[in-house]
Amino acid sequence: MTEIFKTPSQSITTITELMIPSYANFGGKVHGGIILSLMDKVAYACASKHSAAYCVTVAVDGVEFLSPVEVGELVSLTAAVHFVGNTTMIVGIQVESLQPRTGLVKHTNSCYFTMAAKDENGKLIQVPGLKIETREDLIHFCEGKSIRENSKTNRALLENDMQHLNLNEQVHFCDQERCLIQIQD
Repeated sequence: MTEIFKTPSQSITTITELMIPSYANFGGKVHGGIILSLMDKVAYACASKHSAAYCVTVAVDGVEFLSPVEVGELVSLTAAVHFVGNTTMIVGIQVESLQPRTGLVKHTNSCYFTMAAKDENGKLIQVPGLKIETREDLIHFCEGKSIRENSKTNRALLENDMQHLNLNEQVHFCDQERCLIQIQD
């Protein structure tokens, strides 16, 4: 059986949604959780287009809210598959808000979702490879590969890094930080 390859442009997905008053947080701006939910939706749609399968979110990397979103703005989220592993895809997402009356467009954030493809029984399945046709596609693929490698390293650090240190080493590690250590054993 020959392997299937798809281009990043075949997976590009854009959704646009009006930011309504019920989306506002206590500061009057659109709640970050609303934006995260929309990012998850567009990542799912994009990954499903690429894989022709049900997909689940595995990880989210690089979420930073650069500019607040106002009620009444139109938020557009554009996603494309940047990197594929065997069963996972890294989907790059760019979020922009448009003030309809003024035409002002703001880049509010960009991030990466790692999505895994599953069959009808919930088992991971292989996704199509990525056909790289442009220099931009190659840059995105390299970035995605780097994100995957960094994510694995970070997960390993979170799981193991401080476990091997004794109490004195842990205390020393926290020197010059804004914490008051008062452990009583």
